[in-house]
Amino acid sequence: MLKGNAILGQSGGPTSVINSSLAGIITAAKNFTGIKNVLGMRFGIEGFMAENIINLGAESQATIKGLKTTPSSSLGSCRYKLKDCDLPKVLDTLKKYDIRYVFLTGGNDTMDTICRLEKFAARNKYELIGIGVPKTVDNDLFGTDHTPGYPSAARFTALSVMQAGVLARDMRKVDQFVVYQSIGREAGWLPAASAIAKKHSSDAPHILCLPERAFNKEKFLAEVKKTYDNFGFVSIVCGEGIAYADKTPVSASQTKDKFSNIEFGAMGGTSAAMALHRMIADEFGFRGEFQITESLPMSAADRAVKLDIDEAFMAGSAAVRLAAAGKTGLMITLERQKGKEYKCFTGSVALTEVAVKAKPMPDKFISKNGFYVTNAFLDYIRPLVGDLPEYVKLEAKKFNLKSLKSF
Repeated sequence: MLKGNAILGQSGGPTSVINSSLAGIITAAKNFTGIKNVLGMRFGIEGFMAENIINLGAESQATIKGLKTTPSSSLGSCRYKLKDCDLPKVLDTLKKYDIRYVFLTGGNDTMDTICRLEKFAARNKYELIGIGVPKTVDNDLFGTDHTPGYPSAARFTALSVMQAGVLARDMRKVDQFVVYQSIGREAGWLPAASAIAKKHSSDAPHILCLPERAFNKEKFLAEVKKTYDNFGFVSIVCGEGIAYADKTPVSASQTKDKFSNIEFGAMGGTSAAMALHRMIADEFGFRGEFQITESLPMSAADRAVKLDIDEAFMAGSAAVRLAAAGKTGLMITLERQKGKEYKCFTGSVALTEVAVKAKPMPDKFISKNGFYVTNAFLDYIRPLVGDLPEYVKLEAKKFNLKSLKSF
């Protein structure tokens, strides 16, 4: 059995349940005899290279338990792209602290980091086990049915669009449309989640603009006009990364982060929601509003789904079990059991299959016209989000003066 210390890290944007995975890793690691001490990276791999390391094993049981329902990234995060020239420094630090187990929780860029680190250690004949724990509200990791964090962010989105839709319906004489922008660079899983709130054709959302489909301005405006004619107002949900057929972002942003990902809404561009707002206002003279939540779905613990909290903890625990079995170079996956009743268990996938790749929504989940989702998607997401509130609507029966009684 490989013996040494373990280091835990969190990277990229948080989710409302990322700390539940952290609690799962810590709890399982403290019970594994191969791990002597459970350490934590402050602010990800960037903090690790600065030897900003804490002793997670010294935290109280109450704190570890409380992590399950604490939002954001308790260890602190970063978006540092590990360079080849950094690898020797990282390896030296691993050796200095006798670290033999590395657990990183994050998205596809994080999986690339741990994949490269694990391979570099192997090339230099340093025994190291590296396991990735999935995390992203985007739900765009390959190899897993869904990612911890997505169900809660999906619920946040569904509730936000549902409630804003009720407002838009009742304020139609003031604002004829509303555009809600969701996180999602290359995949539309999160904006698509808003559809689960729809009960009737007039309910929000009416139009979905997903990154998986090239944006066509003429078709979009025609859909807006048709919807307005039918319902008197229009609710639109778009992914931040929607782009034209030539790959030009609708937001017009050209700013990129350290991983070469476009930063939508950065200086020099606008947001997709603002761009759509301008198109509609210019074409029809409508008054409307746009809503951009940015990081709010990542940290809304008050809307976290219990299933999501439990599955995130389960994923963290499974990572340690995998490491205890001597496995390395893998990411934990969530796998859905076939059948009508929702059941989930953990599996694993090679980091090389996940790193720096974004999983789009499959065609079977997107409607033929590209502006909505199918029943197959609704069946997929329904058990993840859970029950949503029911709102009443006035029958609005017209008052008849002839029926007025005199006193």
